[in-house]
Amino acid sequence: MSQVHGDTTVGSATHCPYCALQCGMYVANGEITPREDIPANAGGLCQKGWTAAELLTSPERITTPLLHGKPVTWEEALDYTAGRLRAIRAEHGPDAVAVFGGGGLTNEKAYQLGKFARVALRTSQIDYNGRFCMSSAAAAVNRAFGMDRGLPFPITDIGRADAVLLAGGNVAETMPPFVRHLTAMRSRGGRLVVIDPRLTQTARLADLHLQATPGTDLALALGLLHIAVAEGHADLGYLAARTTGFEAVRASVSAWWPERVERVTGVPVAQMREAVRILGEAGRAMILTGRGAEQHAKGTDTVTAFVNLALTLGLPGREGSGYGCVTGQGNGQGGREHGQKADQLPGYRKIDDPAARAHVAAVWGVDPADLPGPGRSAYELLDALGTPEGPRALLLFGSNPVVSAPRAGHVTERLAALDLLVVADFVLSETAAMADVVLPTTQWAEESGTMTNLEGRVLLRRQAAAPPPGARSDLRILGGLAERLGCGEKFPADPRTVFDELRRASAGGIADYSGITYERIAAETGVFWPCPATETAPEAGPHPGTPRPFLDRFATPDGRARMVPVDHRPPAEDVDEEFPLYLTSGRVLAHYQSGAQTRRIRSLNQVASEVFVEVHPDLAERLNVAPGDRVRVRSRRGAAEAVARVNASIRPDTVFMPFHWEGVNLLTNPALDPMSRMPEFKVCAAALERCTGEDMERDA
Repeated sequence: MSQVHGDTTVGSATHCPYCALQCGMYVANGEITPREDIPANAGGLCQKGWTAAELLTSPERITTPLLHGKPVTWEEALDYTAGRLRAIRAEHGPDAVAVFGGGGLTNEKAYQLGKFARVALRTSQIDYNGRFCMSSAAAAVNRAFGMDRGLPFPITDIGRADAVLLAGGNVAETMPPFVRHLTAMRSRGGRLVVIDPRLTQTARLADLHLQATPGTDLALALGLLHIAVAEGHADLGYLAARTTGFEAVRASVSAWWPERVERVTGVPVAQMREAVRILGEAGRAMILTGRGAEQHAKGTDTVTAFVNLALTLGLPGREGSGYGCVTGQGNGQGGREHGQKADQLPGYRKIDDPAARAHVAAVWGVDPADLPGPGRSAYELLDALGTPEGPRALLLFGSNPVVSAPRAGHVTERLAALDLLVVADFVLSETAAMADVVLPTTQWAEESGTMTNLEGRVLLRRQAAAPPPGARSDLRILGGLAERLGCGEKFPADPRTVFDELRRASAGGIADYSGITYERIAAETGVFWPCPATETAPEAGPHPGTPRPFLDRFATPDGRARMVPVDHRPPAEDVDEEFPLYLTSGRVLAHYQSGAQTRRIRSLNQVASEVFVEVHPDLAERLNVAPGDRVRVRSRRGAAEAVARVNASIRPDTVFMPFHWEGVNLLTNPALDPMSRMPEFKVCAAALERCTGEDMERDA
């Protein structure tokens, strides 16, 4: 159902523009039908996927570049941008220009953006919104296993497990086709345990729901590990053969006896023991974490504690068992592998590694000494914008930090302080509306490129529709800027050409794509990395890809998993008399990320049209709040108003707001994890009050 025009595949078989499942779909004449050949969805779609074609004809589409809000030609926009970049660099140095990317960009775009920053601009100041998504899990599993792949096994393995513990994930709303794998597991008699402070749609599916106090997932993981050791569920043979550090971990969790953990987390001891029994007695078991456990200033240690629990039970590296992270953004996996992160080069290489610098510089045709070193992480980069010591210009692709960044009001102020803000987008997002230059881009079904889904499967998202006149691909935009900066020959606009260079740049790295081609992906409906090229031994045939990388050894120097002792600590900001409630945030079924896409689809907006705050009935009664009332939520960083939804699915000491609208991230705490630099999105101290008539009259 596709045809090839020159070097670009144009047809109807493609992938969804949203989450990391990357569900397969056909697009034809503005209609969408699901594909059966992609295992992640196997014929299923959620309502976001079913309605995604509406994005292609949105009346809010931008098709003409804007300069200070006025339409201009592409030549004028690119000439102005390049001229300002040259002037700012000449006056303030290369690091006065920054680049901010996104976890929804294709592998080709993520790669080219990292290369553009380091070669065309020679700046160290590049990071991306995936830092707000996967960084804590990535740091923890790199430390434990030597390699970060969200699910180090095919997603279909979940359906064959006997037990799954899901900590801080609400897949029934964030990626509904994922649920079919949990349903398959439960239909075989498997058990599902969910850890969440809310009784989410996913928690309602569970056999056991552990409703922990926000910010206490780490204490709960330590308590579960204490029980596993004390009650004989530790796999001592596995631990001796495949891990190091168990004795230190065992000693460290001795202080986290169940009754102490119950006082900290609010989870009854009996439920903790039942969760461990379910996992310990299962023939095949999995522990999965999501953003609820990871988006904390101690997120890396929290994931480490769950990894330690999985290793103690002997799960990672066994077929049908393991630890995995439920990656969120569409290319959250690939986006962090090929150079968007401040400290990385393609192939998941470290930018301060001399051998990595030499390899990538050779592919790029530059001197390794000319490559900059590590830059600021995402929030630190945004926080520094427009300051005397920070960047004076920002190029932004695939992100909307005015809505999505923590302490968003402050970030908005920093964006406004820039000498130059350039945003590439296909709609006028809240961030694009602030820009000096807006560059209208093509979107998901209007261009080809590869995506790497949550299981490490590299997929080909084919062009399935013609872009509107005036829109240009991000690759073409980068090429146009590079040409004006004197290095256009290094930045081709054809995605296949870029991918072939990415393959060479990644060769020999942790995330080795060198044996993957567009043709292989199309023929095999995706290829698992690492997949090295086999030119040195062609008689062996192509590398098959690596669906389960840890079966024989982990990616550490000695092949053993590293167990690291960690300890619980309270949230960076705990409740007190002035701010007595925990505020947590997350997604709803109808929307995705900052809502820049889904809020422009009528049917999705009808389902969820405005920001709300979820309040327990006991709290609502105490504050005289009725369903539908407008309420104000305050934190130490600001205030936001929302409509109250009163239900018993949340703890009485907690309120919840979705992050698809401006609101909750005005309140969230930018305290950072010391290792991953993840902000503490998932918990801060807050107060709630009913808006008075005077408040609403003033707002009107």
